Amino acid sequence: MTKIHELAAYTDELLGTDDIPDYPSALNGLQLENRSAIRGIAAAVDLSTRAIDGAVRAGANLLIVHHGMFWGGLEQLRGASYRRLCTLLEHDIAIYSSHLPLDRHPTLGNNVLLANELGLESTGTFADYGGFFIGVSGESDVETSALVQRAKKFASAFSGEVRVTPITQGRRTKRWGMCTGAGASSDTLKEAAKMKIDTLIVGEGPHHTAVQAEESGLAIIYAGHYATETLGVRALADHLGAKYGIPANFVNAPTGL
Repeated sequence: MTKIHELAAYTDELLGTDDIPDYPSALNGLQLENRSAIRGIAAAVDLSTRAIDGAVRAGANLLIVHHGMFWGGLEQLRGASYRRLCTLLEHDIAIYSSHLPLDRHPTLGNNVLLANELGLESTGTFADYGGFFIGVSGESDVETSALVQRAKKFASAFSGEVRVTPITQGRRTKRWGMCTGAGASSDTLKEAAKMKIDTLIVGEGPHHTAVQAEESGLAIIYAGHYATETLGVRALADHLGAKYGIPANFVNAPTGL
């Protein structure tokens, strides 16, 4: 019977949790322990009431998330946050959260898996964060409009909407970079220019990145923050389920972003 601390220690080592810098509110790793042996694993992008209720319905007492209990910063345990905690404790559900360590993992990570989904082969890194590369990059020869259609097909399964900066007819993607989630920023655009990347694939980004991109000849495909970060938690849950012989499920709770 696998207990949460054994499973969490293995996952920390697998993802390199202690070695990778992240935002202070990420608090990667085991965020809430439980008492009973793990009998079921649920995975979700965000720690939310819908995700917790989905874990309860699936009979899971471990919920793996990308954005954890403290993602929005410190808050008082009242209202929705109090109700979430009560449900977790009532059903003895542990919470394990992984943000950037999961984004960058070479086999279970959001970026490498999204590249695979879009028919792209990742051969390099991208999106430097504190000396660690979170994203991936590679070379291709595909019409950018066809790549957009692949992204739309992928995102539609998660109620996602894909947006793209203006592209000319027949434009081809020869060198691409990818950073899931909030991957478009002034820093990633500068990095793309240095690497001579012509197409950037992200989840979302601020408005100014679209203006900068068009004027520099860069196409950005905004494939949805939520959709682009569904892959890692699902892969991690499936990996742990197979290793420990525990059923694993994905709780789809789209945010519309």
